[in-house]
Amino acid sequence: QVQLVESGGGLAQSGGSLRLSCAASGNTDSRAIMRYFRQFPDRQRELVARITSDGAVNYGESVQGRFTISRDNAKNTINLQMNGLKPEDTAVYYCNYLTTTSSVWGSGTQVTVSS
Repeated sequence: QVQLVESGGGLAQSGGSLRLSCAASGNTDSRAIMRYFRQFPDRQRELVARITSDGAVNYGESVQGRFTISRDNAKNTINLQMNGLKPEDTAVYYCNYLTTTSSVWGSGTQVTVSS
Protein backbone atom coordinates (compact mmCIF):
# COMPACT_ATOMS: atom_id res chain seq x y z
CA GLN A 1 0.00 0.00 0.00
CA VAL A 2 1.16 3.51 -0.84
CA GLN A 3 0.57 6.46 1.45
CA LEU A 4 0.59 10.06 0.26
CA VAL A 5 1.38 13.06 2.43
CA GLU A 6 0.48 16.41 0.97
CA SER A 7 1.73 19.78 2.11
CA GLY A 8 1.60 23.40 1.03
CA GLY A 9 -1.38 25.30 -0.23
CA GLY A 10 -3.23 27.91 1.74
CA LEU A 11 -4.17 31.46 0.87
CA ALA A 12 -2.64 33.68 -1.80
CA GLN A 13 -3.53 36.91 -3.50
CA SER A 14 -4.30 37.10 -7.19
CA GLY A 15 -1.02 37.05 -9.09
CA GLY A 16 0.78 35.39 -6.23
CA SER A 17 2.41 32.01 -5.84
CA LEU A 18 2.01 28.86 -3.82
CA ARG A 19 3.81 25.55 -3.78
CA LEU A 20 2.32 22.12 -3.19
CA SER A 21 4.25 18.99 -2.35
CA CYS A 22 3.27 15.35 -2.26
CA ALA A 23 5.43 12.59 -0.80
CA ALA A 24 4.75 8.91 -1.42
CA SER A 25 5.81 6.19 0.98
CA GLY A 26 5.21 2.50 1.49
CA ASN A 27 5.09 0.06 -1.41
CA THR A 28 6.16 2.58 -4.03
CA ASP A 29 6.69 1.83 -7.71
CA SER A 30 9.45 3.62 -9.61
CA ARG A 31 7.29 3.61 -12.74
CA ALA A 32 4.36 5.36 -11.10
CA ILE A 33 2.84 8.41 -12.70
CA MET A 34 2.19 11.17 -10.19
CA ARG A 35 -0.50 13.73 -10.79
CA TYR A 36 -2.29 16.68 -9.28
CA PHE A 37 -6.00 17.13 -9.73
CA ARG A 38 -8.25 19.84 -8.39
CA GLN A 39 -11.88 19.85 -7.52
CA PHE A 40 -14.30 22.74 -7.55
CA PRO A 41 -17.67 22.60 -5.79
CA ASP A 42 -20.24 20.65 -7.79
CA ARG A 43 -17.75 19.73 -10.50
CA GLN A 44 -15.66 16.70 -11.32
CA ARG A 45 -11.99 16.67 -10.52
CA GLU A 46 -9.87 18.03 -13.31
CA LEU A 47 -6.29 17.21 -14.13
CA VAL A 48 -3.86 19.96 -13.23
CA ALA A 49 -0.55 18.32 -14.09
CA ARG A 50 1.07 14.94 -14.41
CA ILE A 51 4.64 13.74 -14.44
CA THR A 52 6.07 10.36 -15.31
CA SER A 53 9.06 8.69 -13.73
CA ASP A 54 11.27 9.84 -16.59
CA GLY A 55 10.11 13.43 -16.26
CA ALA A 56 7.58 13.76 -19.05
CA VAL A 57 4.98 16.36 -18.08
CA ASN A 58 1.51 17.40 -19.15
CA TYR A 59 -0.63 20.27 -17.92
CA GLY A 60 -4.25 21.15 -17.93
CA GLU A 61 -5.04 23.87 -20.41
CA SER A 62 -6.09 26.35 -17.74
CA VAL A 63 -2.76 26.18 -15.90
CA GLN A 64 -0.39 25.86 -18.84
CA GLY A 65 2.41 28.39 -18.56
CA ARG A 66 1.65 29.24 -14.93
CA PHE A 67 2.15 25.99 -13.04
CA THR A 68 5.22 23.77 -13.04
CA ILE A 69 5.35 20.21 -11.80
CA SER A 70 8.62 18.58 -10.79
CA ARG A 71 9.64 15.27 -9.35
CA ASP A 72 12.36 13.84 -7.12
CA ASN A 73 12.39 10.10 -7.78
CA ALA A 74 14.85 9.40 -4.97
CA LYS A 75 12.42 10.93 -2.48
CA ASN A 76 9.22 9.79 -4.23
CA THR A 77 8.09 13.39 -4.10
CA ILE A 78 6.48 15.79 -6.51
CA ASN A 79 6.13 19.53 -6.27
CA LEU A 80 3.67 21.83 -7.97
CA GLN A 81 4.84 25.42 -8.24
CA MET A 82 1.85 27.63 -8.89
CA ASN A 83 2.59 31.12 -10.16
CA GLY A 84 0.29 33.78 -11.49
CA LEU A 85 -2.54 32.50 -9.37
CA LYS A 86 -6.08 33.55 -10.22
CA PRO A 87 -9.25 33.44 -8.12
CA GLU A 88 -10.52 30.68 -10.42
CA ASP A 89 -7.66 28.48 -9.22
CA THR A 90 -9.41 28.27 -5.86
CA ALA A 91 -10.10 24.59 -5.28
CA VAL A 92 -9.10 21.55 -3.30
CA TYR A 93 -5.98 20.05 -4.84
CA TYR A 94 -5.39 16.32 -4.71
CA CYS A 95 -2.24 14.33 -5.30
CA ASN A 96 -2.63 11.02 -7.14
CA TYR A 97 -0.22 8.09 -7.41
CA LEU A 98 -0.98 5.90 -10.40
CA THR A 99 0.48 2.50 -11.20
CA THR A 100 -0.67 -0.34 -13.42
CA THR A 101 -2.43 -1.89 -10.45
CA SER A 102 -3.63 0.95 -8.24
CA SER A 103 -4.60 4.59 -7.98
CA VAL A 104 -4.01 6.23 -4.62
CA TRP A 105 -5.33 9.64 -3.64
CA GLY A 106 -4.09 12.09 -1.09
CA SER A 107 -6.48 13.72 1.32
CA GLY A 108 -6.42 17.03 -0.52
CA THR A 109 -5.26 20.51 0.35
CA GLN A 110 -7.17 23.76 0.00
CA VAL A 111 -5.87 26.51 -2.22
CA THR A 112 -7.67 29.83 -1.98
CA VAL A 113 -6.83 32.80 -4.17
CA SER A 114 -8.29 36.17 -3.27
CA SER A 115 -8.92 38.89 -5.83
